[in-house]
Amino acid sequence: MPVPVEFWFDFASTYSYVAAMRVEAAAAAAGVPLLYRPFLLGPIFAKQGWNDSPYNLNPARGRYMWRDIERLCTTHGLPFRRPSRFPRNPVLAARVARAASEESWLPAYIRAVFVANFGEDRDIADEALIGGILDTLGRDGRGTISAALDAEQRGRLREQTDSAWKIGIVGAPTFVVNGELFWGQDRMDEAFAWGRS
Repeated sequence: MPVPVEFWFDFASTYSYVAAMRVEAAAAAAGVPLLYRPFLLGPIFAKQGWNDSPYNLNPARGRYMWRDIERLCTTHGLPFRRPSRFPRNPVLAARVARAASEESWLPAYIRAVFVANFGEDRDIADEALIGGILDTLGRDGRGTISAALDAEQRGRLREQTDSAWKIGIVGAPTFVVNGELFWGQDRMDEAFAWGRS
């Protein structure tokens, strides 16, 4: 029986964008259950001694990453506009995603937020933007955001981020299958193959 694949991602992560736009179809093609696990890279980076994205701290690495993302988006037919601010604050978007972990509209929401950030250069920390995405999906944007911002939900995102660190996640996206970690959007197929084995 196929083992679920957990997709750990951060809305501020470029490579998470490429993965998020493909992961639902990949899971369906593999016949493997998919679980979405939003978390925050900021605290993970801080535990590694960084106060910013490694792509900002290392300009050469950053230049490579942006070119690589352009190529990947072209390859996969994804819209891309380099964000005018990087990384953007993903907390609100992630709180909504964490609160909606069992909702059928979650995958569409995730894709829409990623496109807003990396395809349209829009601020995903803006409540009006997130509310508009939710409204477009037939949700009550304002009500959904309010529910995601209550103290209990804020705590759940923090706990999920702590869990990411405890299981050994150091970057995004990461796929987790029965305790095995597959780090990077280029490990997606390997993760789904592992889930079938």
